[in-house]
Amino acid sequence: MTSATFRFYEELNDFLPAERRRQSFTCECARAATVKHMIEALGIPHTEVELVLLNGESVGFERVIFDGDRLAVYPKFEALDISPLLKVRAQPLRVLRFVADAHLGGLANLLRMSGFDTLYDNGFEDGEIAEIAAQQGRIVLTRDRELLKRRIISHGCYVHALKPSLQLRELYERLDLARSARPFSLCIHCNLPLHEISPELARSQVPPLVGALYSHFLRCDACQRVLLGGFALARHVCTAGTSAVPIAERIGPPLRLEAPHQPVQFIREVRKPA
Repeated sequence: MTSATFRFYEELNDFLPAERRRQSFTCECARAATVKHMIEALGIPHTEVELVLLNGESVGFERVIFDGDRLAVYPKFEALDISPLLKVRAQPLRVLRFVADAHLGGLANLLRMSGFDTLYDNGFEDGEIAEIAAQQGRIVLTRDRELLKRRIISHGCYVHALKPSLQLRELYERLDLARSARPFSLCIHCNLPLHEISPELARSQVPPLVGALYSHFLRCDACQRVLLGGFALARHVCTAGTSAVPIAERIGPPLRLEAPHQPVQFIREVRKPA
C-alpha cells in the first residue's frame, strides 16, 4: 500500500477535520492514485487548489503519487504572481463569468448588479451546471463541494458565507473583482446589457412624477424594464409595481422621489401605473 504525507495551507484547512488542520499528516493512498484523486478524497475540491508541490516540484493533478511522496497544497495566492509555477490548469480564464447553483440566487443578482455575467436558474441540475461551466468557460459558484469535484469543472469557488451580501464581499476579496466591476451595466433579471435611453423615451413608460424628477434612465432590451441609473452599490432596492423587494441585506431606505436634490444611489425599476 502506498502512503504519502500531505500539508494543506490557509483556507484549504477549512475542509479538513480538526486533527489534520495546519500540520503535516500521512495517509494511505490507493494504488496509482493521482494528485487530484487524493486531494478530493481528503475533502478538498480541486477547484480550490492553485498550486501543488510534490517533493518540492510543481505538478499537475494527473501526477501519480508514489510511496513516500510529500505534497504541499496551496489555495490561490492573493499577493504573489506564481503563474510560471502553475501546473494544475491549462490556462487562466480571460474573462470572469460565472454560473451559480440553485442556492445562490441572491449572490447571482448582486454579481449581475456589479456587472458580472452570471447565469442562474433554480432549476439547474448539477450536471447541467458542470456542462455550462466547461462549454462556456465559466466559474462555478456553489456551497456543494461534491459539485466542484467533477472532473470537467476547471474553475470554481466554494462560497463559505451564508448571506448574499457577505458572499459578494467574499468573492470581491478572493477574486479581486473590484478592478473588473461595471456596476449597473447588466439587467439583474435577464443578465443582459442595460442601455441608456433618452428622458423623452423613458417618460412615456414611467410615472409622470418620476419622469419629471429624473433624467438618467436605463432599459433592458430583452425584458423592456426601465430603470433609474445609479452610482453606489451600497444602497439599492429593486421594485416590482409598488412593493419594494431588497436584493441583498437592506442597508438603508430607498431614495424618496419627493427629494430630487438627493443623488440617485440605487437602481430601481420604475413602471407607469396601470
